Amino acid sequence: MKTAIVTGASSGIGFAISKTLVTLGYRVYGIGRDFSKVCIESDYFIPMVCDIMDMSYLCKKITEIKKKEKVYLLINSAGVGYFGPHEELNPKKIHEMVVTNLEVPLVLTQLLLRDLKNNKGFIINISSVTAKQSCTHGCVYGATKAGLTHFSNNLFDETRKYGVKVITIHPDITKSNFYRNADFQEGDIPESYIIPEEIAQAVEMVLKQREGIIMTDITIKPQKHRIVRKSK
Repeated sequence: MKTAIVTGASSGIGFAISKTLVTLGYRVYGIGRDFSKVCIESDYFIPMVCDIMDMSYLCKKITEIKKKEKVYLLINSAGVGYFGPHEELNPKKIHEMVVTNLEVPLVLTQLLLRDLKNNKGFIINISSVTAKQSCTHGCVYGATKAGLTHFSNNLFDETRKYGVKVITIHPDITKSNFYRNADFQEGDIPESYIIPEEIAQAVEMVLKQREGIIMTDITIKPQKHRIVRKSK
């Protein structure tokens, strides 16, 4: 059985990906803050309660997994965004975005890379369409996601000769609780957003490609561009 590690597994995109991986026969170590409101009824899913801002504890848990499992798949799905004029942010919010969106994927990849080389495994990073375009009122968020995308591109070039597959998925606005810190949310019609399960389907598609080819960059957008401002 192949083993996967998924961050952000207690909600949204990470949760949907974890469910899909379990159905595909993976043993999934899901890292998240709170699993009390979600459930994957399978012996193949191992929830790991962890605040990824606590880097030392996170690294300890990854080391424990490595000692007993051959990790084949790392999915960096955890993400946080604060939106608004840059001057209205504060150091705490900036730090949280940089650590969650960029530093954690870099550190986890470094910890697991030798194993993934040995197993000719996958690294799938959940970035954002904001990595590819101007992101006004989200400068820091866009910068962290652009950094993640650039890291993924460079890492693939570095590790492709060892059989490591590095994929970046760039979702557009997704119907989840991600925008809880924003003054806007997804549009009010299905054509104006994507859902986490559709991103999980993209992950499944990537994993089912024949050995020897790899889709390194996937962008998923709704047909219509529409957001709704939240009432104050």
